[in-house]
Amino acid sequence: MKLRELEEYYQLELAPVYHAEEGAAMFGLAAEQVLGLSPLKLRMEKENVLSDINLQKMLTILNELKMHKPIQHILGQAHFYGAVYKVTEDVLIPRPETEELVDWVVNDYSTHKELNILDIGTGSGCIPISLKRHLPAAKVGSIDISEKALIVARENAHTLNAGIEFIHADILEYDTEEKFDIITSNPPYIRNLEKKAMHQNVLDHEPHTALFVPDENPLLFYKSIADFAKKTLNNSGVVYFEINEYLGKETVDMLMKRGFSNVELRKDMQGKDRMIKASL
Repeated sequence: MKLRELEEYYQLELAPVYHAEEGAAMFGLAAEQVLGLSPLKLRMEKENVLSDINLQKMLTILNELKMHKPIQHILGQAHFYGAVYKVTEDVLIPRPETEELVDWVVNDYSTHKELNILDIGTGSGCIPISLKRHLPAAKVGSIDISEKALIVARENAHTLNAGIEFIHADILEYDTEEKFDIITSNPPYIRNLEKKAMHQNVLDHEPHTALFVPDENPLLFYKSIADFAKKTLNNSGVVYFEINEYLGKETVDMLMKRGFSNVELRKDMQGKDRMIKASL
């Protein structure tokens, strides 16, 4: 079978499960890992015939995709902010909107040297590791309630040569005397009422403790992190959040009521309210 024919077969077989663009993207990721083809090479070599072994590998991936398993879990990795991260079902799959949050911090602090950064709810480690890689002089720490997630995060930090202090703790109870210049977090923020709009592969394969919050208290973690930040941020310290696109105003109001100023709500590339920056 030619690559072109296999790509068409992927899109046909995945049509009941994914949009055409999603199917094409998954084929590209599979071809990159199994066949070693970059997106450019994939376009140039579409008339090449696959070996039986590689064809079987690609079809095995296709079968798993049809069962709603995320491509990142099938391949065991995800791309994020210029690096490749190991992912398992114990961590959230890093997403493009979180790259935008990281980019905001990196651009704001690219000329700063002495920084103490804490990331809360680290998952795969993609936020703190990216910050350490692009702000190498900074001291970066990271908290997560999941020991299994921290195993993945530590492995990613080791692979990417990023010196991170990982702490196993629940931010709803955690306390420290340490002071920080920056606190970042992408905490759980999806209300249970929003589950019905979510893709089955997320519901079946990503950790619910990292995704969902009670309908009656959707800002649970933001309130706790804001209170923690008030005690631990330096005078010029800043907090950066990824947020629920439907709760931008509510999150801004909560931060202002807690004494934060210069609260900036920013949209992501899809035009959704997705990030907040605030200082004391």
